[in-house]
Amino acid sequence: MKEFRIAVFTSGMSRGSNFEAMVNVFKEMKLPIKIEFVLITRRNAPIKERCERLGIPIFHAGTKDWKAFEAKIITKCKESNLDLIALAGFMKQITPTIIDGVGCPMLNIHPALLPNYGGKGMFGSNVHKAVFADGCKESGATVHQVNEHYDEGDIVAQERVDITKCNSPEEIAKAVLKIEHSVYGRAVWNFLNK
Repeated sequence: MKEFRIAVFTSGMSRGSNFEAMVNVFKEMKLPIKIEFVLITRRNAPIKERCERLGIPIFHAGTKDWKAFEAKIITKCKESNLDLIALAGFMKQITPTIIDGVGCPMLNIHPALLPNYGGKGMFGSNVHKAVFADGCKESGATVHQVNEHYDEGDIVAQERVDITKCNSPEEIAKAVLKIEHSVYGRAVWNFLNK
């Protein structure tokens, strides 16, 4: 069976819980997926500890000089011969230059039921606050393909969770994170294996 090669892109503040949950799914299901590297945008990103513990290489590329960042990650992705890139807490907008240059599809996970509560500025607690303010009865997580617009790529997987008993945005965040952890690794596998 073919071994798939993927990379995970994170930003400088990522704790890495979705990344580690993905690794655990791959191990538990004995999937032929190798994470070639995790991209971090700050050398002291909290996710570094998880990567070191799991033995997964880290690749640092700062975003202050965006053109240099694009060139650096495109080169790294091509050299790594990737089948897929999974965004997990990557906070910058992916540009057409990156999409066209990396040579493989990209997936992202979003903490809401897209197309609702997506777009610029809709990440993390901002999403959960909006869902709570609107009095929604359910929320969830969506895995989608990445294109040049925030959260508008084709939906790959979506899972719902009842939030009627959640009394704050923080409680919604906890309920949704459990769904994120269960759906992302399986969605990556299903996408690769189709």
